Amino acid sequence: MTEKIKYFMSLSFLLAGFAACGQNDNYERSKTFKQMNTAIKNETMHKSEAATFGAGCYWCTEAQFQQLKGVEKVESGFSGGHIDNPDYKQVCSGTTGHAEVCNITYDPAIISFDELLAAFWTCHDPTMLNRQGNDVGTQYRSVIFYHNEEQMKKAKDYKKKLNDEKAWANPVVTEIAPFTKFYKAEDYHQNYYNENGNQPYCHFVIGPKVEKFKMVFKDKLKSK
Repeated sequence: MTEKIKYFMSLSFLLAGFAACGQNDNYERSKTFKQMNTAIKNETMHKSEAATFGAGCYWCTEAQFQQLKGVEKVESGFSGGHIDNPDYKQVCSGTTGHAEVCNITYDPAIISFDELLAAFWTCHDPTMLNRQGNDVGTQYRSVIFYHNEEQMKKAKDYKKKLNDEKAWANPVVTEIAPFTKFYKAEDYHQNYYNENGNQPYCHFVIGPKVEKFKMVFKDKLKSK
């Protein structure tokens, strides 16, 4: 075998090795890009958003919004005040400026903010100033704490429409304010209706509200 033939044979083996390495690299790159695209697609398909509503006692609000498809989590707590980390007793005094609210995590691919607004204005009387039923004080005010400009515009437009069309005999007094901080209430306030259904307040106050809410939004309820 001549030196020239040996040279070309060696070169061929070397190039074949490079080609194999290139194929492996391309395969790994392709696999990596595929995984990245899948992750991005999944994140895009399931990007949760937040809405924060005050509609009187948060036990009632929580129990109602928990019924809706697309609502992933409802936490009871406080927003809109002027002190940090308030507890239930402080908020009940009416001196902290906070409202009892529910912080709602939802999937906009299943339920829209517009639909949540419809549920919000249905679940309480938004014409009552600082009061819902026997619960009286600024902590029980009707309020929407918006998380972005779109939520602010939708809330204001919806409120104006309700007042223009005189949906209630009295005007809607719901406060619309920017979201700042949410302070989660004590553990015993969370999932209250489901955990304490036999309590008198749950039986006589929350229960009837939930049943009425379910009748209005029967096409939007989670399957049992």
